[in-house]
Amino acid sequence: MQIRKSLRERIKMRRARSERRRASSQIGHQRGLLVVGLFKLSKAVFFTAVGAGALRLVNRDVGAALMNLIDALRIDPERRFVGILMEHAGLINSYQLRRAGILSFLYAMVCVVEGTGLVLEKGWAEYFTVILTAMGLPWESYELMERFSIYKIALLAINLVVLLYLLWILKKKREREEGGGVDERLG
Repeated sequence: MQIRKSLRERIKMRRARSERRRASSQIGHQRGLLVVGLFKLSKAVFFTAVGAGALRLVNRDVGAALMNLIDALRIDPERRFVGILMEHAGLINSYQLRRAGILSFLYAMVCVVEGTGLVLEKGWAEYFTVILTAMGLPWESYELMERFSIYKIALLAINLVVLLYLLWILKKKREREEGGGVDERLG
């Protein structure tokens, strides 16, 4: 009788320790999911602005709008970068602007779904984000090989970190679920 009682007490103590560990690790996971979710929501805001800007430029003089922006930002119009922008601004037509605006809005909606799901800690959002992020990596790698830039390296690195972090969270959840079943049988 005494042995059973001490065994039950040990099991209770182990469960309590395990619960404390889970609670402390979940707080870290919650913060991480919150950061990734807020990052996705900030991308949604950015791409909504890009979409609105592109649609606003439909049937307008893109070169004149670009010059107004350059003046407002007080950028030297004689710089090489500005010259390249001005050359390419004349090549953009209304169809391309409409398409860019609509695609930006669609991508913003996907980011809102991802971000909201991650902030609310929904399991489907973790899988959804893993799948979408993994699908984009080959394209990002190809783009990096075509035209190297620091921006593209940073984007690829951020997406890799997000992907690895979410895969780690999903692995930990699976281990917790498998471990939880063992604890339940002991009690």
